[in-house]
Amino acid sequence: MPKLTIDGIAVEVPPNTTILQAAETVGVEIPRFCYHDRLSIAGNCRMCLVDVEKSPKPVASCAMPVGEGMVVHTKSERANKARGGVMEFLLINHPLDCPICDQGGECDLQDQAMAYGFDRGRFHENKRAVKDKYMGPVVETIMTRCIHCTRCVRFATEVAGVPQLGATGRGEDMEITTYLEGALASELSGNVVDLCPVGALTSKPYAFSARPWELRKTESIDVMDAVGTNIRVDARGRQVMRVLPRINEAVNEEWLADKSRHACDGLGYQRLDRPYVRENGKLKAATWDEAFAAIASKLRGMPGTKIGAIAGDTVDAESMMALKDLMTAFGSANLDCRQDGAAVDPAVRASYLFNSTIAGIEDADALLIIGANPRKEAPVLNARIRKRYLKGNFTIAVAGEQADLTYPYKYLGADLAAFFANAQVPPGARKPMIILGMGALSRPDGAAILAAARAHAEKIGAVTADWNGFNVLHTAAARVGGLDLGFAPGAGGKDTRGILDAAGKGEIEAVYLLGADEIDTAKLGKAFVIYQGHHGDRGAHRADVILPGAAYTEKDGTYVNTEGRVQRGLRAVFPPGDAREDWTIIRALSEKLGKTLPYDNLGQVRARLTYVNPVFAQVDKVVKAEWKPFGTAGQIAPTPVTSPIKNYYMTDPISRASRTMAQCTEEFVLGGSKQKPTELKSGTHG
Repeated sequence: MPKLTIDGIAVEVPPNTTILQAAETVGVEIPRFCYHDRLSIAGNCRMCLVDVEKSPKPVASCAMPVGEGMVVHTKSERANKARGGVMEFLLINHPLDCPICDQGGECDLQDQAMAYGFDRGRFHENKRAVKDKYMGPVVETIMTRCIHCTRCVRFATEVAGVPQLGATGRGEDMEITTYLEGALASELSGNVVDLCPVGALTSKPYAFSARPWELRKTESIDVMDAVGTNIRVDARGRQVMRVLPRINEAVNEEWLADKSRHACDGLGYQRLDRPYVRENGKLKAATWDEAFAAIASKLRGMPGTKIGAIAGDTVDAESMMALKDLMTAFGSANLDCRQDGAAVDPAVRASYLFNSTIAGIEDADALLIIGANPRKEAPVLNARIRKRYLKGNFTIAVAGEQADLTYPYKYLGADLAAFFANAQVPPGARKPMIILGMGALSRPDGAAILAAARAHAEKIGAVTADWNGFNVLHTAAARVGGLDLGFAPGAGGKDTRGILDAAGKGEIEAVYLLGADEIDTAKLGKAFVIYQGHHGDRGAHRADVILPGAAYTEKDGTYVNTEGRVQRGLRAVFPPGDAREDWTIIRALSEKLGKTLPYDNLGQVRARLTYVNPVFAQVDKVVKAEWKPFGTAGQIAPTPVTSPIKNYYMTDPISRASRTMAQCTEEFVLGGSKQKPTELKSGTHG
C-alpha cells in the first residue's frame, strides 16, 4: 500500500485512494464543492487544490491518486492562493442573494468564501444571468447561482437512475437543466437540494419559510414506508417546517424519499384535535370523559369474541402493545396489524423480515423480485439495489408487475403460478436474494405464495449457514413491530379479513381502529367503531367515537423496520388541541373500562415490550431470525400479480392531507403538468 505524508503526517492507504480521501483518514479537511463520496469524481470546481512537492502546479486532490513517497501540503501559501483564485472566479457571476437565499446559513459557498474569499471583486464586466428551470413541485431553481459542480446531474444519473439532468452549452453558456424541460421524475428528487453546495436548487415547499437558526432540530424515524429511514425533524414553535435525512450507513445512507421529506405539510391539515361522539348520525365534539363514557357504555359486559382491533400502518409499538393488552383483558383474540391481509406467519420471524438486511443487498450476486415494486414501495432501498447493480456481476429478475425500476432486469411474467412451476436456479450465484412483496402476499393465495417462495429460496441456495437471502419487503412502518409484539390473531381469533366479514354479519359488534385507514370501512356493517388517530381520514369518517392521537412527529415512539431493526423516534412538537400520545389514551381508557393496564409511564410500556419480545431491547440492531418452516402449501391462482401502491405520493392519512403530495400526484400520476413525464427505458425488460 502506498505511503505518503500529508501536512507532516505519515499515512498508508490502499492503492487508488485519492489525496482528498487520504487526507480525511488523518483528519485533514480539504475544501470541496463538486466532490461527494457517494458520487463519481468530476473534478469540476478545483476548490480542493493542494500543493504536492515536485509538482509544477497545484493538484486537484479529489481526482489525483496517491503515490508512493508523495509529500502533500494542504495549507501552504501556494495551496491557499490557488483556492483564493478559484473562489474569486466562482464569485464573479454569483448574485448577492445571501440575505434572501434559502441556503443561507447552510451554504458551502458561504463557508468557503469566509475562509478563502476576498472582501471585494476585481471584475467589472456584466454578470452572467441564467433562466430558472422547471424541475417539478419539490425542487425550486435559481440557476444564476449555479457553479456547475454537477452533483445533481451525477445523483440523478447514478443514484436515482433517472438520467434527466445534464449540462447544455459550453463555457459561459453552460447551463444545468432537465433535457426536456419537464419535472424531475424521481421519488428521490428532493436529495438534489441537500447535495447542492450553493442555493441553485432549494426546496420549493419550504421556500422563504424559515432560517436554519430559528429551527429546533429533533432526530427521529420516518414512517412513510417500512425502510425506517433516519430523519431530522426541524420545527418552529408547534409547526414542523421540514424533514431532512440523517446519515445511517446500514439503513438509508444519507438519502430520503420525496414523500418522507415533503409530506410533512400534511401534518397541519385535516387534524383531529378533540374527541368526537356520533349522536343521531352526526359526529359532535365531546370531552374526553364523554368519549370514554360512550365507549364504556358499549363495551361493558360485551364478550371478547364480539370485539376486534386493527392497527394501522404508521402507529408506534407502544400504542399497539397497550391496545393488545386491553384486548387481552377483554378476552379478545381478534386483532391484527396487517390491514392488507399479508399472509406472513407471525409465529416465525424469518417469514416476515428482510433477512439479508438492507446493507446486505450489496453482498448479493443475484436478485429475484416477486410481487414487489421497490421503486414505489421503498425508494431508498431501491437506490441500494441500483448501487449494487452498478458494481456489476449482478443479475436481476422480476416476477410480477412490469415497471421501470431504474435498472435493467429479466422479466419473468406476472403469473406466479407459472413462475414457480418453471423456476430455475440462477447459474453461478453464491449469494442469491429473493425480495417478496406485499403485492404477492396480500392476495387470497398469499400463504401458498409464501410457502412456494420459501421452497424456492432453499432450492436456489438463498438460505445457508452464513447467508439468508429470503426477504420480505413491507410497505407499512408499523408492520414488523406489530408482528414482533404479537398484534396478530390469537387462538381462535380473527384476522383483518375475518374481523371485517364478522362485523358485516353482526358477529363482531365493536371494532377498535388504531390509526387504521387502509381498510374497506363499508364492510364494518353496523359495528360500533372506535377510531383513534391523528387525521380525519377514512377511519374517522366511519367512527362512532373518535379519540384524537398524535402523529409520528408528536410522540416518542418505537418502530421496527422491514429488516427487523428496532429504532426510536423522538417528539419534535406537541399534538394539537386536546390530542394526546396514543398509548396514554389507551391507558386512560382502560381505567374507565375497569381493565386498568399495569403501566403509568413510557419506560414501563417499553419494559412490557421487552418482556413480550426481547428483540425490543436491541435498539439500532438487527437480531437474526431463526429459519424454520412457514407458509401453507396450496394452489396458486394464475391471476397476474400487481403492486399494492398505485399512487406513491398518497398512501396514508398524512400524505393524503399534504398539498405538496397533491401537486406531485397531479404532476406525476395524473399528468397535469407542463409536460407529462415519460417512463424511462433503463434497460431491456425481458
